[in-house]
Amino acid sequence: MVAGHARPLLGDGRRVVNPVTAFYHGGIPGLRSGDLIEPGYDRPHHPGCPWCEARATEKDGGARALVDGLSREHGVYITTHRLYAKHYASLYGRGDLYRVEPVGGARPSTEDTLPTFITAAARVKAVLDRAVLLTWSERRRLNREWAAADAQWQAVAR
Repeated sequence: MVAGHARPLLGDGRRVVNPVTAFYHGGIPGLRSGDLIEPGYDRPHHPGCPWCEARATEKDGGARALVDGLSREHGVYITTHRLYAKHYASLYGRGDLYRVEPVGGARPSTEDTLPTFITAAARVKAVLDRAVLLTWSERRRLNREWAAADAQWQAVAR
């Protein structure tokens, strides 16, 4: 876990999210402040997209997608990493980037090496970007930060 993003609760090993942390969600376009994001929305399938094809194969019972496979948890994914959320907005196909607040608390995701949490639902607090496309500079920066998070996770896992 990245320092400052979660803290122990009363020493019992459980973690709670710092209530002053900003959370982001990237995905379905067209939401407004106050709207509720709930589980169950899937990204659209874009013909010729290798990630979309891998996810479709996995959904049909095939091998797990090596990159961004189907979620194993049920809930809404939120992150404290704005660019990571922006990445997911772009994967939606010009989706939107939102600042959100978890509804009913949030727990750390075990599927991501960047700081990500799962919540039952998330309320949109602000729309930050519409029709998101990552620039090449943003892609390179995210790739570096993601690689560093993966390396840190692998070092701890050893």
